[in-house]
Amino acid sequence: MVKARVGVLRGGASHDYRASLAMGAAVLKHLPATYQGNDILIDRSGVWHWKGVPASPSLVARQVDVFWNVLSAAAGDTSPVSGILNQLGLPYTGSEMAVAALGGNRILAKEVFRRAGFRVPSEIVFKVVADQSFKVAAAAREVFDRISPPWVVKPASGGSVTSFALAKTFAQLVAALEVAKKLSRSILVEPYLRGCQAVCGVVDTFRGQTTYALPPVELGSDNQTGICPANFGAEEKREIETLAIAAHRALSLRHYSCSIFVLTAQGIYLLETNSSPSLTHDSHLPRALAAVGCPYPHFLDHVLSLALNKN
Repeated sequence: MVKARVGVLRGGASHDYRASLAMGAAVLKHLPATYQGNDILIDRSGVWHWKGVPASPSLVARQVDVFWNVLSAAAGDTSPVSGILNQLGLPYTGSEMAVAALGGNRILAKEVFRRAGFRVPSEIVFKVVADQSFKVAAAAREVFDRISPPWVVKPASGGSVTSFALAKTFAQLVAALEVAKKLSRSILVEPYLRGCQAVCGVVDTFRGQTTYALPPVELGSDNQTGICPANFGAEEKREIETLAIAAHRALSLRHYSCSIFVLTAQGIYLLETNSSPSLTHDSHLPRALAAVGCPYPHFLDHVLSLALNKN
């Protein structure tokens, strides 16, 4: 039997470089035996590498049938990768790069979510690059005057949730803004919403459903560990799952995604939707798949089948 050749694209020109390397390694490790895995590194300067040496994308494309894309949305948006994949004409997993870039821009994604009727936190946005007059101390004073502490400081694009900072004091706010301005061209500052947080993944064309919601994962205090299945009530679980499907569709995402929510006394708020969630074996999406009896290799096979069939 001829094996489909899978080129695993990892790395890229973003702050998620190391996370992308780890995700690519997990995909290569768990690929079913019916596929031939090929490691394709894109370094921080955007150079493609085939079998450990620099190679043109067109040369790489002749060696594979489908790309498994674990580049972050930011990497696809800020490097030529997006255009290159479309020019090569080969199928690839995950959302189309232009769509993923929209979802990866937290400012634009929140506008989409607001129009769609989701509860989302309020925010103050600072344009770091476009506004040469941006000063961290002045920005911190504006936040202090307009939003009560504590605050959540996020890069507007790129950076995983681990790059978010919770600031409880003015000094911490200044420090968080200093870090965030190095990660993105814009910064969002949101009020910290108190409540239990949950991650809910979805998978397209799975188990007879157009978009299938996996069981929510209840996040721990460090936002990394979690309980799966979560200890939420049946009604809360259903609402989270429904919202995760709706968020996936609102951004026109493809194949799979994960959404993060916070359950407050005022209702469930959508914090963000990730079109390229972590795929390391112990991360939230693979754990939720395991909870419904779907082995990791089966998930990889399912998504690759969608990509190869151009679904």
